[in-house]
Amino acid sequence: MPHIHVDGCEIHYEVKGRGEVVLLLHGLGSSLLDWEMQIPALAERYTVVAVDMRGHGRSGKPPGPYRISSFAADVAQVMRALALGPAHVVGISMGGMIGFQLAVDHPSLVRSLVVVNSAPAFVPRTLRERLAVVQRIVALRVLGLPGFARKIAEKNLPRPDQEALRRKLAARLAQNDAAAYRAASYAILGWSVAERIGTIRCPVLVVTGDQDYTPVAAKEAYAARIPRARVAVVADSRHCTPIDQPEAFNQLLLDFLKEHATAPAEHGEVCHGT
Repeated sequence: MPHIHVDGCEIHYEVKGRGEVVLLLHGLGSSLLDWEMQIPALAERYTVVAVDMRGHGRSGKPPGPYRISSFAADVAQVMRALALGPAHVVGISMGGMIGFQLAVDHPSLVRSLVVVNSAPAFVPRTLRERLAVVQRIVALRVLGLPGFARKIAEKNLPRPDQEALRRKLAARLAQNDAAAYRAASYAILGWSVAERIGTIRCPVLVVTGDQDYTPVAAKEAYAARIPRARVAVVADSRHCTPIDQPEAFNQLLLDFLKEHATAPAEHGEVCHGT
């Protein structure tokens, strides 16, 4: 199992394909399996590197606290160890936050950035936003991780035809280490690099489901502050856009990567580590 020892933790990763590097960063409580509908399509043209964050998947699960900045530092160390940078970085939800952090802390490692159903900050300000956070914490404690996982899956994949996906998502979330999941959840709360996103100079694609938790207008507002950013809206999609609308998402992603590729795919190389 390929892994790299980073700051006291074994970080698991997988590499597929050949060409310019596309780095995939998963969401809270998930793993590189988030990208199972993207990796085959991407690997036809690119070297695809998917990473399990600490506390997730097959990476180590040291005690918290965790921080988004620490996740980004882990990713930066993996990239340098494997000689990956600069890479096209793609992150969903928490992975998008890590992508933002990486872009402002380690800009030389990021060739382009795709953030999916994410934002450059998670700072509850209104009463409604604070109540939503409290409700989530209470639900996790009352329902336990398996019950909470079912609720999350039902909310994000509600249609009858999504039953198989819903069961798969719930099962994966339920497999999390509870302490690590809580630590990662608290890493998000209060995090922000919003005041620094104007310094991001690489091309940025902000992908949003039309029914995501955060309104499209909120993504358009922050994207307007990034010099080379644009927003793409995926119809009939909630928070798990790469899962609930894989074909539409893959086409957006492939078009963006093709637009910003800098070398023919057959010339790209990556060093595989263990």
